Amino acid sequence: MAMTAGTGHGPKSDINMTPMIDILLVLIIIFLVITPIISKGLDTLVPQPPKDQKQQTAPDNRTVAVTIEADGSLKINQEPTSWEALGPRLDDIFKTRSERVMFVRADDSIQMDRVIRVIDIAKGAGVDKIGFITEKILLGQ
Repeated sequence: MAMTAGTGHGPKSDINMTPMIDILLVLIIIFLVITPIISKGLDTLVPQPPKDQKQQTAPDNRTVAVTIEADGSLKINQEPTSWEALGPRLDDIFKTRSERVMFVRADDSIQMDRVIRVIDIAKGAGVDKIGFITEKILLGQ
């Protein structure tokens, strides 16, 4: 704080704004430099075509989808299963996989607690990522 000795009215105190403006300009420059470095968006995995188009292999059954039907029954990749067998079956499927990704598809009439129960069982079986399949995804919209 600078003080000036004036005549008559006593000492006056003024705030020296120069250091504050210098700090502000340095901060603006730092943010301008850092902003382009910050990555934006989501990481995605794009399916790659086979290296040899002539060599067609069997489709990779790495996708695991659990379907909850309107009557409450369960299917793992179109294979019927029971609620009691869901956990051990998911354990068997994911024990040899490095990618632990699963999808859940439920009928519109199913209560949310059943979907949450499937997610809980899947997390107990060691599934890391769980996605949801909706009608729009199935119809390709």
